[in-house]
Amino acid sequence: MGLFRDIRKNAWLYLLALPGIIFLVVFSYLPMTGHMLAFKDYRINKGIWGSPWVGFKNFRFFFGGVNWLPVTRNTLFLNALFIIAGLGAAIVVSLLLNEIRRAAYKKVVQSVIFLPYFVSWMVVSFIVYAMLNTKDGTINRMLATLGHAPISWYSSPQYWPAILTIINLWKSAGYNSVILLAAIAGISGEYYESAVIDGATRFQQMRLITLPLIRTTILVLLLLALGRIFYGDFGMIYGVVGDNTPLLATTDVIDTYSYRALRNLANFSMSSAVVLYQSVMGLIVVVVFNAIVHRVDENARLF
Repeated sequence: MGLFRDIRKNAWLYLLALPGIIFLVVFSYLPMTGHMLAFKDYRINKGIWGSPWVGFKNFRFFFGGVNWLPVTRNTLFLNALFIIAGLGAAIVVSLLLNEIRRAAYKKVVQSVIFLPYFVSWMVVSFIVYAMLNTKDGTINRMLATLGHAPISWYSSPQYWPAILTIINLWKSAGYNSVILLAAIAGISGEYYESAVIDGATRFQQMRLITLPLIRTTILVLLLLALGRIFYGDFGMIYGVVGDNTPLLATTDVIDTYSYRALRNLANFSMSSAVVLYQSVMGLIVVVVFNAIVHRVDENARLF
């Protein structure tokens, strides 16, 4: 009843949000019925509801093999690198951008940093190949100039966690820094004026004023990132690495594994079982870390 009273009281606000709510229901909640495939022997001619129920049989495809632990470990490890490096870089970039006093120059720098976010992963893959290919890549040319032997990057899996982290950092740091910069813009200038009167340096103002006041935003971004820690960036990893077998030891994540399983076996049910495992683990991570954040900062929790 409280919800209906709130809807009547804020009818125009709910009407304004209605397109977004419809979009969320159609593209996020209705597709969740597809998780039924994980418990069925899916037949195209019978559909989702007509296919026979097989219980947990499809999960044996993933958990009964030797690949589930390596791909889960790769997913968590790569995403942990992305979160730590990406959020750290976004904080540093936003703090430095906030120190620029010339508005025109600040806008130019902000636009240049933000631009990579709009570059497609296919274009990024061509850029990476141009830099790393063994024959005439830019990096190997530089190594040859310095007297070092060229490195076969596309057959050396040990380098790729760092390479993917750098690529992710280059593409996403600007986007996250804009969010933090907006939070910084909401800080009252009176804090900084008082700090200047007390003789605080610019670094002390960043450490004692800016960072504490944007902590809630940082924690929210961290929570949102942790919510997808079991989701590998399929566009980036498959676009840049592809089906390069020598690199799968360190780059194969749950998303690419389930895609190859679907493509090679044409078994929707087995792939759906992998995706359901991914979703359930992501939900658990969100609930656990939301409870932890609630103890640190109540305003930063998601629910």
